[in-house]
Amino acid sequence: MALLALHDVHKSYGAVKVTDGISLSVAEGETLGILGPNGAGKTTLFNLISGDVRADAGRIEYDGRDIAGLRPHQRCRAGIGRSYQVPQPFGAMTVFENLVTAACFGAGESERQAWATAHEVLAATGLRAHANRPAGGLTLLDRKRLELARALATRPRLLLLDEIAGGLTEPEARELVDELRRIKASGVTMVWIEHVVQALLSIADRLFVINFGQPLAEGLPQDVMNDAEVRRVYMGMEA
Repeated sequence: MALLALHDVHKSYGAVKVTDGISLSVAEGETLGILGPNGAGKTTLFNLISGDVRADAGRIEYDGRDIAGLRPHQRCRAGIGRSYQVPQPFGAMTVFENLVTAACFGAGESERQAWATAHEVLAATGLRAHANRPAGGLTLLDRKRLELARALATRPRLLLLDEIAGGLTEPEARELVDELRRIKASGVTMVWIEHVVQALLSIADRLFVINFGQPLAEGLPQDVMNDAEVRRVYMGMEA
């Protein structure tokens, strides 16, 4: 059974169809990469899964359960964690305090449990040396790491990553990919939107491409990247 399944999901803003009949499924432990040009509806898709916006039609199932009635914090408690394209830490709080907050309110842990979780995630994401630094003073790479760490502190079974490699240098992106490999190896299911294609291809088991809110291609990474329509629409290349 799929951990996540979307069935003919629609979302419009006025006359603009942002998500137009999306159906997909993600197996437990799988990493699904999502590609598409700017404005294709990728972030809206995440917002629908996390509950930040509600679908106009269709069904979203998580662990076999229709989650239409669950609010964002309830979906987080159920095991759906996410990062945002632009990191959104509590800037005046320390890195450690950000993680304790995520564990307490995102995972519902006690203060004692949350402290243990924060220490664990600090070590896993390479942020231990920055534990007592205000989050607002971090470099871009470390803000990206903190965005990932905050999502991990909610103890997700399903992790939604929105362009987490965007803006990083090539060496920084490689460091981030190494961390994501370790997360994947731990059994966390991931759905990853990314424009840094090389980073995505190094981890993704499958790719799903959308354009103007509609499915364009789906399959093994090599097959999708060789698809003539994907190359034309996404990479601006004629086959």
